Amino acid sequence: MTDADFIHNTRDSYDKIAEEYSEQFPSGLGDRPVDRGLVGAFAELVKARGSEPVADLGSGPGHVTAHLQELGVRVFGVDLSPRMVALARQAHPELRFHVGTMTALDLPDETLGGIFSLFSVIHVPESELPALCKEFSRVLVPGGYVLLCFQIDNTTTRLRITERFGHDINLDYHWHDPTRFATLLTEYGLPVEALCVLQPPEGANRARAFLLARKAERVEGAGAGL
Repeated sequence: MTDADFIHNTRDSYDKIAEEYSEQFPSGLGDRPVDRGLVGAFAELVKARGSEPVADLGSGPGHVTAHLQELGVRVFGVDLSPRMVALARQAHPELRFHVGTMTALDLPDETLGGIFSLFSVIHVPESELPALCKEFSRVLVPGGYVLLCFQIDNTTTRLRITERFGHDINLDYHWHDPTRFATLLTEYGLPVEALCVLQPPEGANRARAFLLARKAERVEGAGAGL
């Protein structure tokens, strides 16, 4: 399997395990107060900036999308897996979910006040991260925020899973270096305001990185010789 196959294989794998995954992980944030606090801070920043909606990318069964709505955020979910989207719509009929890929969002330029992604960029190969950062910058309004959370592993950069919940799958996990990721975001007009690494919670074996970035504000009169 090559990097070029990651969209097809990720979609197919999550379609197969959607029901079991949703039952195993009923809440993406769990009972971790620091994680929830960071997401809450993101919600406050987005609401203070303006009224544009937030996209929850890799929204899965929609539980964190619903949590963001409870925090007062105008939010909708996007997931690569049609089966995950169907489960999210069933569980949260008051919210909007649609099928899509974060590397090529079906959205006009500068329409989002925020982008949130929890444990989803791990399925994007390193080679695709520049395109991902460029897409984030395209769809965010000036001053819009990005909050990414992803697992990290200092011993390896990639893990391939061929079976989960009794299903045959082809799913790659990419353990991105948070400092390198922060540099890429900055290069594409999304300077990073915070990088936080949390140690593995009880029962887990990987740390979690949170990256908060903000698209540069447009300077009035720029280019007009002022």
